[in-house]
Amino acid sequence: QEFVTVLVRDPRTQKEDSWHSYVDYEIFIHTNSMCFTRKTSCVRRRFREFVWLRQRLQSNAVLIQLPELPSKTPFFNMNNPHHVDHRRQGLQDFLEKILQNALLLSDSRLHLFLQTQLSPEDMEACVCGQTKYSVADAIHKFASLNRRFPVEDGERKKGKNEADSDSESSSSGLGPSDDSISCGCKASLASEES
Repeated sequence: QEFVTVLVRDPRTQKEDSWHSYVDYEIFIHTNSMCFTRKTSCVRRRFREFVWLRQRLQSNAVLIQLPELPSKTPFFNMNNPHHVDHRRQGLQDFLEKILQNALLLSDSRLHLFLQTQLSPEDMEACVCGQTKYSVADAIHKFASLNRRFPVEDGERKKGKNEADSDSESSSSGLGPSDDSISCGCKASLASEES
């Protein structure tokens, strides 16, 4: 019997600069599903990245009613443990529901979101074949390094596509490439771990 266990846990406040902070959450995956390149993974994501993921999944699966994220409220207080835990639980509920849908499981963005630390811009570039890494390569490389990709010379200029006012910055070092990629579950089968 296939299973996917997802835990959203360990909220941490991160300082962006002297004026701005945000909370990110650890996403832990443990699975025996053939759809996943790695059987266990652990990444950190913030709320705006969940917003981006939901928007991309919805645009690729227009006939599916996606579960809602916890509401983005102007009264969210990252110093209030109840607010932070309520959001954490809402994010976990969201991922649990997403991972029960076979069509959504075939979306490469979901796998990059759950098993790499790539930024939304870099996940999009990888899925569109604009990097020298395939989706499976990106997941394996992140797992072996367990950190963000190093910056390379000539890194492509990142456009800002803000899902909300909470900004994100990261570098992945994934440069432009003409390599095509395989997407979804089928790609994962070819690079399955033992």
